[in-house]
Amino acid sequence: MRKWFYIGGYSVLVIMASLYIKPYAGWICILASLMLLVVMSRGNLLREREFEEAEDPHLQTLFKHNPNVVGILNREGCFIRVNLESERVLGYNSDELIHKPFVSLAAEDQYELISSSLKEVHRGNPVSFETAVFHKTGYRINLHVTALPAEDNDSPHSYMLICQDISERKRGDEKIRYMAYYDDMTGLPNRRLFKDHLSATLAMSRSVGQKVAVFYLDIDRFKLVNDSFGHDYGNMLLLQLAERFTRCITENDFLARTEGDEFALYFTNVADSNDVIALVAGINRVLEEPFVLEQYELHVTASIGVAISSDKTEDAETLMKHADIALARAKEKGRNDFQIFNSDMKSISINRIKLENELRKALTNDEFTLYYQPQVDIESGRIVGTEALIRWNHPERGLVPPNQFIPFAEETGLIVPIGEWVLRAACKQNKAWQEQGFPAMPISVNLSMRQFFQHNLKGKISYVLEQTGLAPQYLELEITESMTMDVDHAIQSLLELKDLGVNVSIDDFGTGYSSLYFLKKFPIDKLKIDRSFVRDIMTDPNDAAIVATIIAMTHHLNLKVIAEGVETEDQLRFLHQNRCNEVQGYWFSPPVDARQMEVMLVGGSQAAAAKLEQ
Repeated sequence: MRKWFYIGGYSVLVIMASLYIKPYAGWICILASLMLLVVMSRGNLLREREFEEAEDPHLQTLFKHNPNVVGILNREGCFIRVNLESERVLGYNSDELIHKPFVSLAAEDQYELISSSLKEVHRGNPVSFETAVFHKTGYRINLHVTALPAEDNDSPHSYMLICQDISERKRGDEKIRYMAYYDDMTGLPNRRLFKDHLSATLAMSRSVGQKVAVFYLDIDRFKLVNDSFGHDYGNMLLLQLAERFTRCITENDFLARTEGDEFALYFTNVADSNDVIALVAGINRVLEEPFVLEQYELHVTASIGVAISSDKTEDAETLMKHADIALARAKEKGRNDFQIFNSDMKSISINRIKLENELRKALTNDEFTLYYQPQVDIESGRIVGTEALIRWNHPERGLVPPNQFIPFAEETGLIVPIGEWVLRAACKQNKAWQEQGFPAMPISVNLSMRQFFQHNLKGKISYVLEQTGLAPQYLELEITESMTMDVDHAIQSLLELKDLGVNVSIDDFGTGYSSLYFLKKFPIDKLKIDRSFVRDIMTDPNDAAIVATIIAMTHHLNLKVIAEGVETEDQLRFLHQNRCNEVQGYWFSPPVDARQMEVMLVGGSQAAAAKLEQ
């Protein structure tokens, strides 16, 4: 600017002097001054191209072939030169970019950032920032921009932009963030994101005097779906569950899948337990309609644990832990239930941890023992078999019945090693009785759900028989009806067991979901009528009709039938009249230890025959 001031002033003085001396010479000077102005103006235009016309070929090469977007902007922020990479990254050719403002490429949410950054450069300060622009075709490009002022006499007149395309890195960062905070199957937030949002919500709720309720929700018997139909069907069910649970929340609430078949929700502005009951009812409503998994329809229930925030300084982690404890309590109560956390549950949770440790020690220290209940032929009164029943000889509590630890063992997976111990101990004892000269008869062992769905079940049982020396025909495996829901798997497993030579019976028949059509396809030897029907056959006509029907159906299928839970003479007579093959229960004997069982085997049991002859 100072050069233009000097040149202009000099030209005016020359013109005035010339006109004073000789008028015609003054016009010549005017023309000369105008030419000088044109030359200087052209010189200014050349300044904008001076980088392009730089004589150093190395700088030219560095500019043209730089792997980043490089552009020269004039004072107004418009491109006056771009390199080849700019055309590739931005999608415009050089002619389209020249004189185009850089800010005109900005994404809507980045306009202010780019404008303010260029103003800072205009003040002579280099800046670096990340931003986003639009490609010519319309998609978004993420750039890391370094803007440098080009100075002349301490006054910037142009800028240089060096832009690195970081779109791929941004997509990678976003993918990593998604994997870190979202469940890859359902697309729901995961436990980490749930915790982060809950922390923020708790802080805000406290500030306005509101409460937050955290729900931990577990799908009842979900493992049965996986084991029966396969993991693909289990995943299909999880996707449908995720969709249904989204119907239960508002924009102020939050839903996540924390792990496996467990979901977490939190609800804001929950005043008391009445609000919780209403929310639980809403969750149960969305579960009422059956879930369709291709050709199957399933009805699903859920166990729910709830923790409500208080005025105390509870953090998100603590509230989630309390909801998890309440969930465990709900599952202990029998599932399809909900429990709201209270301080007493802490001791229950501690007891569960203690119980798990004690069960592991019991396996290590050989604290389990078997009791045996005789199975009696209803016509002759002879003992024709025994059922092996586990007991826990606890070092402090004495003899612990199975109902106090087997459900927990099933939940934790400890039922598998415990079940293997029972199988081996029962086979070993039966072989010992045979070697002592007692009548050879089968011993019944219950298989847990987890055992039945183990890989290579046939091989595991064959190995136990080989180790103990027991012939396969003297082992009877009892499975429950629920294990036959996956018909194909059940038939295949049962065929393998029959090939091995062992006997198979269905325990607790009448309480599960067996289809009579598939029942005839199962390679089984015996049905065991559940004690819940036997108990009331003399007082409930429906139970009596069910028992009589099961016995008749079993005979038509050429199977044996045994009734458990026989406790009275009237029950025994009813079963005899309806041609039940075998019975077991307290009418004959409660479960006894091995020594007492041996006494019974020596003396025999003629009680049934004697009483029926009267």
